[in-house]
Amino acid sequence: MTATATVADTEGDLIARREGACGVIRLNRPKAINAVTLEMFRDIDKALDAFEVDPAVSVILLEGAGERGLCAGGDIRALWESSKVKGDLGKILWREEYILNARIKKFAKPYVSFMDGIVMGGGVGLSAHSSHRIVTEKTKLAMPEVGLGFFPDVGGTFLLSRSPGEIGTYFGLTGQTMNGPDAIHARFADAVVPAAKLPELRDALTKVRAGVTAAEVTALIDGFATGATAGPVAAMQAKIDGWFAHDRMQDIVTALHSDGSELAQATLKTLNEKSPRGMVVTLKLLRLARTARTLEECLVREYRAALEVFASDDFREGVRAAVIDKDRNPTWSPPRIEDVTPEMVAPYFADIGADELKFS
Repeated sequence: MTATATVADTEGDLIARREGACGVIRLNRPKAINAVTLEMFRDIDKALDAFEVDPAVSVILLEGAGERGLCAGGDIRALWESSKVKGDLGKILWREEYILNARIKKFAKPYVSFMDGIVMGGGVGLSAHSSHRIVTEKTKLAMPEVGLGFFPDVGGTFLLSRSPGEIGTYFGLTGQTMNGPDAIHARFADAVVPAAKLPELRDALTKVRAGVTAAEVTALIDGFATGATAGPVAAMQAKIDGWFAHDRMQDIVTALHSDGSELAQATLKTLNEKSPRGMVVTLKLLRLARTARTLEECLVREYRAALEVFASDDFREGVRAAVIDKDRNPTWSPPRIEDVTPEMVAPYFADIGADELKFS
């Protein structure tokens, strides 16, 4: 496909250009499953600036280079290195990323995301707030941050709190993976399109008329969709709702303990691998998000918590075990859920004065 106009001239980590009526944003780090850097977030913002005012651009398309996925998340290694030396990358990156997440949610033109393959963390923030979210039979969507001593950010608490029943609580605390239909059931996506049909759909998007409406883009996508809306996790909804309906982690663990089923015990084993402090903070964020009126409200709360996480031993230990040394054996502080005190949790929710996240 030939670009008729170019926003970014070089094929670097992010490619942004117009193809017909489509403003294409391609994450272009396939070897890293398109993990997003601070510069990439800035380049996406610049691309949206250009596409927003270009009358030739009727629709935005977000896609990832390579065969493995849209995006494996943010550049965790860089954040870990900055955290170790008490740097400010977390403060800067998350501020710009969260503001971008909110912009995507409110973007005036239809914004289509191809959520094919792996979609995690920061990749969810770039795609799941868009107006048209397409998954495939290859989609593996997850917010596994509690395994890093963190929590589902990038507006993840907003999204998860709006999943049916306790499905969002389950995915947020376990970090388990959603397939395409389950992503629709959890309200992270809108349509399943076979991966083999994405090139044809992509071509159709480049040919939409000027001023195409969101409803017309939906109708176009529906012509390629399978109609699937629920996967294997949706079938466990009743069980999940019973286990995860509690507002304290200890009560969720007790409910799982008292259920002798193989599924309950497997879920309990998964939780036992996560950061106790991360789970307690996540659960509180999810419960507060239920009464949030806007995505921005959740992002402000997430930013406060993220800065506290960035300074924490649990974050550095979680990333070390999962990404740096890859021994999968983190030593959490504290090691048990019952040892997480209100005094430990309070700083994650405290006002941060001049550093508060603000939206223009």
